[in-house]
Amino acid sequence: MKRVIVLGAGYAGIDAALTLHKKLKKEDVSIAIIDKNDRHTLLTELHEVAGNRVDEESVKIYLKDIFQYTKVHVIQDEIQSIDFESQTLISDNNAYPYDYLIIGCGSEPAYFGIEGMEENAFTLWSLEDAKKINRHIRTMFQLASQEKNFEKRKEYLTFVVGGGGFTGIEMVGELIQWRDVLCKEYNISRNEVRLIVVEAMDKILAVYHQSLIDKAMKYLAKNKVEVFTNSPITKVAPDHLELKDGALIKTHTVIWTGGIKVNSFVEKLGLPAAQRGRGRVEVNEYAQSTKYPNVFLVGDNSYFVEEDGKPLPLLVESAIQTGRAAAKNVVNLIRNKPLEKCKPKLHGTMVSIGRKYAVADTMGIRTSGWMALLLKHMVNIHYQFEVAGFEQVIRYLKHQFVHRRKDDSIIKKHLTTENFTFWMVIMRVYLGYMWLMQGIHKYNDGWLSKVSIYAERITGAAANATASASQAADATASASQAVEGAAEVIAKGMNLIGQHTPDWYAWICENIIVPNAMFFQTLIVLTELGLGIAFITGTFTFIAAIISIGMNINFLLSTGLYDYWYLVTSIACLGGAGRAFGVDHYLIPWLMRQWRYFSRNKSMKINV
Repeated sequence: MKRVIVLGAGYAGIDAALTLHKKLKKEDVSIAIIDKNDRHTLLTELHEVAGNRVDEESVKIYLKDIFQYTKVHVIQDEIQSIDFESQTLISDNNAYPYDYLIIGCGSEPAYFGIEGMEENAFTLWSLEDAKKINRHIRTMFQLASQEKNFEKRKEYLTFVVGGGGFTGIEMVGELIQWRDVLCKEYNISRNEVRLIVVEAMDKILAVYHQSLIDKAMKYLAKNKVEVFTNSPITKVAPDHLELKDGALIKTHTVIWTGGIKVNSFVEKLGLPAAQRGRGRVEVNEYAQSTKYPNVFLVGDNSYFVEEDGKPLPLLVESAIQTGRAAAKNVVNLIRNKPLEKCKPKLHGTMVSIGRKYAVADTMGIRTSGWMALLLKHMVNIHYQFEVAGFEQVIRYLKHQFVHRRKDDSIIKKHLTTENFTFWMVIMRVYLGYMWLMQGIHKYNDGWLSKVSIYAERITGAAANATASASQAADATASASQAVEGAAEVIAKGMNLIGQHTPDWYAWICENIIVPNAMFFQTLIVLTELGLGIAFITGTFTFIAAIISIGMNINFLLSTGLYDYWYLVTSIACLGGAGRAFGVDHYLIPWLMRQWRYFSRNKSMKINV
């Protein structure tokens, strides 16, 4: 049996392992993924934890959830060395032999020899880094609120982000949002807080078109962020930093995002490194090591040169595509097939500047503001759905849009007010009872055996009598509620064209519904009975509520049955009314697990 090991559960490693399972799930091959953590960390979202937008759970996806229902064996261990000759991974207590190895151990900050940077600056390259920054910023505000010395207080309230790339701008964007909350919490004037970005190049977000850079700069300036370009940092001390031009900034907070290099573990493996790759290992067009044909390097560990001669940029999409290509070529080696060239196709990048603004360049289309934010959320949702299914998407949406924050608008505070869903049970069951009675009433009136609907354009008093009679015939109220003279209309049936029916809908009734009356009558009866059962039992309540809303809109357009109670109650039931004392409490989580199993194995399994 062939043994394949993926080392590292980053973006590249996760995709490689899932691709291996997809390709080899029916073959006698052992697949394992090894990481020192029990989770996959969303590194591109760490700034949100550091800036207090979300809690730490929002950037964790546990490996057991990702690889549930797959043949990938998850091993939590820290590998200390690799013996490529004997094909063995070695940790303090274990040895793991392999036939094929994919290495995706990620990167770490590069300090470029800047004096004091490693010792005195914060980095943002792990969840622990983000949590440390979060605690430190709050501590600075606490100290400033108690400090009487103006200059010392100013030092505490000066926050410097070193590096104007994606991570640096996203980090300062989070500080913009959190600054206002902390100022209010510690009774500090917003004008006392300095937010600074220091960039060695002549502009921030250098890979972007100038138009997007200008928009980002404008947003930063609007929010009182100072941007120093052409300003390399030469020294960082515990209470200040120095720039190349001799300027000195007094601060206790420097967050370094100015560059990365290959993981030090990979650096020590003895694999040939590219000359300008900051330690990244040379690979060929198959993402394969140039020294060991059964070893592949992916993501930030590989120095992959595209067909145009340029190195692949260090992006999440690059990591995913190299991971997938490496996995496919491992499969090809196992099956004795020719290797396939890795041909990355990058679609673009998005940079959020806080949770209210973003800039993006996707497939050559440049956007900013809410559209760029929407694109970023869509990309995040797509990725998290791919690796962990609907449950992870729901968690993401809750963290991003339902999670309560102190700077929420008054509208969001009302929209996200927590409540007990079980209070909706009585309303849901009663709505179901009413729908069930409607269906039973029509069944007893012979809607499944005789034509009971017609379309006739009438106006004035006749129209009022028709509408009133139709309402009495359709509702569970007593016949005494019908207006005098409606007996003839009742005997004839239900008129689908009311006094206020739009012409386009009247045409549909006359030309489509009435000529196929028995079909639509049967459909209406079965739908009403189904809605009754669904609401009473709390089964697929959200879908039932959507259908209920549609049915009522249909009645409003046609018969003129203006029973708005059904409509507003159905809208209320969209909010998870079936999760309390309903089948949905068990059914929806089961379906989510079923989908994840199906997406991994393209088959069904009842007991997932």
